[in-house]
Amino acid sequence: MRYGLKEILDLGEAGGFAVPAFNVYNLETVLGVMKAAEETGAPVIFQMYSRLFDSELAQYVAPVIREAMDNMKTPVAFHLDHGAGVPEVLRAFRYGATGVMIDASREPIEKNIEITKGVVEMAAEMGVTVEGELGLVGKAADGVSTDYTKVEDASRFVEGTGVCALAVAVGTAHGHYKQAPVLAIDRIRELHEGQKAHLVLHGGSGVPDDQIQAAVKAGIRKINFGTDVCCSLLDGIRAVDPSILALDLFMKEPTNRVKDFAISKIKLLGADR
Repeated sequence: MRYGLKEILDLGEAGGFAVPAFNVYNLETVLGVMKAAEETGAPVIFQMYSRLFDSELAQYVAPVIREAMDNMKTPVAFHLDHGAGVPEVLRAFRYGATGVMIDASREPIEKNIEITKGVVEMAAEMGVTVEGELGLVGKAADGVSTDYTKVEDASRFVEGTGVCALAVAVGTAHGHYKQAPVLAIDRIRELHEGQKAHLVLHGGSGVPDDQIQAAVKAGIRKINFGTDVCCSLLDGIRAVDPSILALDLFMKEPTNRVKDFAISKIKLLGADR
């Protein structure tokens, strides 16, 4: 069942859980996430990074996502992750995304609001809702910043842009962590209570389970997993008997590894209830 971004995150708010958003890259990662949703009955979000929309990859992977969505009985959305600009947003519309993110978090807050509001207005014409970002969520290789998103800034940003989802800086980063992060749970709770948009946690890969559960309880409604999706597929590939030459048979185990990973996160976030 196709859902928009706001619709699917509303389910999480009503049920007190977070919706897992999995970055996918090819047929096998899409199938793995789809099978996980089928087995658990959970809502899920398929995401593609902005850079895929700057190449032909999105053009070919998007139809696979749409076909999966058409055949799924559980709520599912298709989302542009970290949209770098209007060209990527327009391609996401063209390829059937039901939600888009525009990431202007490196800009001063006034410029961020201006850019994000423009995308929200454009997306409204397409019936698509928008995720913005306030507070820089950087790369784990560079360390995790303790410059967390401020509640008053978040309220101002959401009111000024009309986003339905807000990615916040609360102690995570993208990629593999040098050491396990400690999330700012009190700040998450304050942000959840202090503004109207659904809170998004980027950099979910590698965050300890107890931190994830505490973040969900505090009000996070969408958690992104990218790096660990890649690792689960690659670990599965490395485990396959190299004498298997038929690619459809060779890729069965890697696809199952993605499915098993997705199921574990679905259950961790409480989305299987």
